[in-house]
Order: sequence, then C-alpha cells, then structure tokens
Amino acid sequence: MDINEIRTRIDLLDDVLLRIFNERARLALEIGHLKKGLSLPVFDPNREKRIFARMKDENPGPLDDGAIVRLFERVVDESRRLERIMSHQEEEA
Repeated sequence: MDINEIRTRIDLLDDVLLRIFNERARLALEIGHLKKGLSLPVFDPNREKRIFARMKDENPGPLDDGAIVRLFERVVDESRRLERIMSHQEEEA
C-alpha cells in the first residue's frame, strides 16, 4: 500500500470519527436535558472514572492507556461543555 492509499483510509476513518463524535455529543445533550430535569449535576466524576477504566480495559493498542484516557478526557470535556451551554440556554429561555 502506498502513502496515498493509507491517507485515503485515514480520511475515511476521520469521516467516521466525525459522525461518531457528533452522535456522542447529541446523546450527551439528551443526558444533559434529563439531568437538568432531575436536578443532577453536569459533572459526574464516578461516571467519568468508569468510562476511562472501561476504555483502558478495552484498549487493544497500539495507543497506550494514557493516550486513550487523554483522548476520552477531551471527548468527555467537550460533552460536558455542551451540556453546560444547553443548560444555560434553557435557563435564559
């Protein structure tokens, strides 16, 4: 396989990741709406610890567990940020 073929495969994976990230964000917004209705906080440290532990347990490599946790920390941070934005917008409405 040459470099252009590999880059094409990477581009296709990036397209899939983009769809997955946005679907995850949509689901996080749904959870945020439910949390607000239940008066639950946006931040759930125990849930986040479970996510990171599960991802490390499922990690086949070649990324090491630290890299996986950092990636998922970023994804979870962005989900939490969206939940807060949504919650704030609903309060202003």
